[in-house]
Amino acid sequence: MKLRCMAICCLLILNLSRCDGSVSVGATAVGLAGAALYAGFDKLRCTFYECCSNNANWVKPNMTALNIALEAQLHGQHLVRHVVSRALKAHLQNDNPSKALVMSFHGWTGGGKNYVSKFIAENMYKLGTKSQYVHVFVSTVDFPHEGKVDIYKLNLQDWIRGNVSRCERSLFIFDEIDKMPLGMINGIKPFIDYHESINGVDFRKSIFIFLSNTGGPDITRAMLKMWRSGKNREDISMVDLEHLTQLGAFNEEGGLHKSEIIQHSLVDHYIPFLPLERRHIELCARDEIIRRGHKATKDLIKKVADEMMYFPPENKLFSTTGCKRISQKVGFLLADEEYNRLFD
Repeated sequence: MKLRCMAICCLLILNLSRCDGSVSVGATAVGLAGAALYAGFDKLRCTFYECCSNNANWVKPNMTALNIALEAQLHGQHLVRHVVSRALKAHLQNDNPSKALVMSFHGWTGGGKNYVSKFIAENMYKLGTKSQYVHVFVSTVDFPHEGKVDIYKLNLQDWIRGNVSRCERSLFIFDEIDKMPLGMINGIKPFIDYHESINGVDFRKSIFIFLSNTGGPDITRAMLKMWRSGKNREDISMVDLEHLTQLGAFNEEGGLHKSEIIQHSLVDHYIPFLPLERRHIELCARDEIIRRGHKATKDLIKKVADEMMYFPPENKLFSTTGCKRISQKVGFLLADEEYNRLFD
């Protein structure tokens, strides 16, 4: 539609110029009018269709709403709440950042890595995860073959370059990066490095998020050690765990293993997701029961928490799957209660 509108303007000018062999003052006026018409059309289009214009409301980060969502719905992850909101705010408020923001989320499954990524998308874009400026890659789906690393790299580079040229505030989420073919992630290095532009495209306002299970064992061992020493969970700081997270990402097998982006210090924040305790599982169960429109009684919450598995065996401190299976457990128990009510 943009091209059609521009073509109409050009045809008007050309037709006027054929009258006397030169572009008249009238043709110039028509050209200006056409440009104004096009600008008005573009503004009108952005009212109904998603666009990246600064004057539109499609890309409008809301850090207050993000903080509220993280505080209310992300349980047991005080480090995540502290770092993510501040990192995003600092990056988004900078009109001339030195590089793209890169955050790497690490920890056991079910700790909330995908959850936080969804909250970020929902509070940056009006359409949330459905926005055309949010791009999610799942390694086992999008990059399944080890022997196609070079092809994947080229396709990924083209995809990132094309999308950032359309919207500099693009969000790229790489899920299961620990299952990505070795060396492939190095393909994005130019886009997250300290370059003002690459072939005329500025990548510095874009955001990259990596989701990985690497570092989980080291984080858990450190947590157990601190718990046994009597340290409160909420007193654990980034200083206690960030270096373990970075070492795990670099040394453990997976997409970040000995990668150039780690060697060149291009990841801005390594964020550990702590293993969840039973009390956090109960909070997740409560949220899910309420979300389904049921009353979250203590008995029902306890039943859900009892259905989960915990480790280590001697004290069963942490959930083996975090809150990942809560939805299924809640659904089953609610259906079971309904069945008993109808047929007992």
